[in-house]
Amino acid sequence: MEITWYGLSCFRLTERKHATIVTDPYNGNLGLPQLKLKSDVVTISHDAQGHNCATAVSGKTHSLTGPGEYEIGNVFITGIVTNDNDDAKRNIIFMFDFDGVTVAHLGDITAVPKQTQIEALEQVNVLLVPVGSGNSLNAAQASELVSMLEPNIVIPMHYALPDLKLNLDGVDRFLKEMGVTDPTEETILKISKGNLPEETETVILVPKL
Repeated sequence: MEITWYGLSCFRLTERKHATIVTDPYNGNLGLPQLKLKSDVVTISHDAQGHNCATAVSGKTHSLTGPGEYEIGNVFITGIVTNDNDDAKRNIIFMFDFDGVTVAHLGDITAVPKQTQIEALEQVNVLLVPVGSGNSLNAAQASELVSMLEPNIVIPMHYALPDLKLNLDGVDRFLKEMGVTDPTEETILKISKGNLPEETETVILVPKL
C-alpha cells in the first residue's frame, strides 16, 4: 500500500483492488493550498475546519464521521470515539485494515487513550499521530503513546509547516522526545506486510502540497 501526506492530518491511503481512503481533508483557509483529491472513502475525525472539508474530495461513495465497524472495498474500517464526555472535543480514531496491514489515524486526540482504546490499538502496524500540540497531543504525549503501542512505523502529523496559519509546534520536538536524530524521509511511503520493520521506525513524510 501507499501512504501520501498532504499536511495537517490529511492522508491518502491506496492499495490495488482496495478502496482509496482520504483522512481529515482541510479547507483552503489555513495557508495550505486547497485540496483536490479523489477517493472512495473520506473519514473525518471531528468537526473542525482543518479536518472536515469533505467537499475537497471527489468520487467519494462513503463519508465516515462516527464510531462503528465498516467493510468498504476490501478495507475493514473501525471508528473508535475518544473524548466522548465532551462533545466539543469529540474525536474519532479510525483504523484501516488492508489485508493485514493496519493503519491507525488518531485524528485530533487530546490525551493518551483509555486502556480499552489502547488494547484496540495494540495490533497497529502504522500509527499516524498528531505531535504539534495546539488542540491535540504534544510531542511528549505522542512519544509516550508510541512507546505504549510499539507500532512498526510511526508517522507524525499535525505540526507546523511553512505558510500554515495554525499555531503548532514543529516536528523537531517530537523527534527529540523519540531520540531520533536521522529520521527516514519519504514523499510516498510504500509498505507491505512483508517489509514492515521489527523495531519502531519513525518516518517523516514530505507533504504533497
